[in-house]
Amino acid sequence: MTLNGQISHWWHDLGGRPAARESLRGRRDADVCIVGAGYTGLWTAFYLKQIQPTLDVVIVEREFAGYGASGRNGGWLTAALPGSARVLARNGGPAAVTDLQVQLQEQVDEVIEVCAQHGIDADIVKGGELRVATDTPQLQRMRESWDPADAADEQWLDADQLAERVRIDGAQAAVWSPHCARLHPAKLVRGLAELVEQQGVSILEGSVVETIERGRVVTAHGEVHAPIVLRCTEGFTATIAGEHRTWLPMNSSMIVTAPLPDPVWDEIGWSGAEVIGDEAHVYMYAQRTADDRIAIGGRGVPYRFGSRVDAAGATAPRTVDELSATLHRLWPATRGTAIDHAWSGVLGVPRDWSATVTFDQATGAGFAGGYVGHGVVSSSLAGRTLADLSLGRETRHTALPWVNRKVHKWEPEPLRWLGVRGLYAAYRFADKRESGTGRTSRIARAADVISRKP
Repeated sequence: MTLNGQISHWWHDLGGRPAARESLRGRRDADVCIVGAGYTGLWTAFYLKQIQPTLDVVIVEREFAGYGASGRNGGWLTAALPGSARVLARNGGPAAVTDLQVQLQEQVDEVIEVCAQHGIDADIVKGGELRVATDTPQLQRMRESWDPADAADEQWLDADQLAERVRIDGAQAAVWSPHCARLHPAKLVRGLAELVEQQGVSILEGSVVETIERGRVVTAHGEVHAPIVLRCTEGFTATIAGEHRTWLPMNSSMIVTAPLPDPVWDEIGWSGAEVIGDEAHVYMYAQRTADDRIAIGGRGVPYRFGSRVDAAGATAPRTVDELSATLHRLWPATRGTAIDHAWSGVLGVPRDWSATVTFDQATGAGFAGGYVGHGVVSSSLAGRTLADLSLGRETRHTALPWVNRKVHKWEPEPLRWLGVRGLYAAYRFADKRESGTGRTSRIARAADVISRKP
């Protein structure tokens, strides 16, 4: 029987919800208050304490550390840009975007190094990333987007070369990038939470933030006063007063198989721990886990009316069926294998679909996020950047193009719901049409233009 929800397979693999930490009761004073104990908040706290160990840092979390996307994602430690290069270039030019790309690549290794130094075993294997084209239109898009002059360390693989790594039914070609590692998301976030506590950071769980004010964070049972207040709430930002239209909580869903037997792996290959994604408009993402499962994800129900967030990862049966069909289409040898778990989570999407790191020296207020699905590495670099900004440091991180960008809010309902649901309906129709005809559909691009998605 397939488990559904219960946060994620990753947390279930660790025994379910972790033991609860203390919650906020009464007044607490600190040097820095961070709202949200996911990757962004934890990395921000880590770098703050690395820079200035005497800082009193408090993190306020509505559920538990890693409850959100940090404990539910696909486990891609990828240097992919969290947004549009064209949009980010408006704040510093193309050279600044190139610098962001370089720093993201460096941050992949930084995360691996921090885990190694501090004994965080997150099943990390740096096997790279495979972007795979499974039909002719996907192949065309991949050719158009890949420039070997700009990606000297990437490799174009034809179908035979790809099959030497992993056999994917219908695959025509792939691009391999070395700047990615597979990991276990919940092991990473659990380890980070324990690490910052060792540094002296206080994590207050089960404390739902009602308002974030200048120098103050308020919950139903207490408040934290601090000259620096940092919002690191990603997909749950819409639950905070005044932030309902700031970032859209985009839904993403995953399933994971039971451990696959050796004969199945003999047929599939995939011994290099590469993460795998395709070039579909509604793309899939997958990894081979450390215990020989396939975890695969996709959009599912993309958005809930009124920016509602999920119910502990519960996933619609139709989405489970769709992801199972994708799994079996790409790897027919998995047919008949049990699907052990299905779950969902939300990620933060700004109106221009590009991440932001912001800090106001005058008010002491800052935030980071909006990684549009590429947050495992981006959150670490964003936390590093936010720590520098908060302490008034000028570094190569604070010069990046995502710093202090101005982004419009999302439209009010029902326009928001109609727009997002219409966009992904168009994407699905375009994918189906392309798969059936072998010709590129203009519908997806038209939907991008209408919705102002870059």
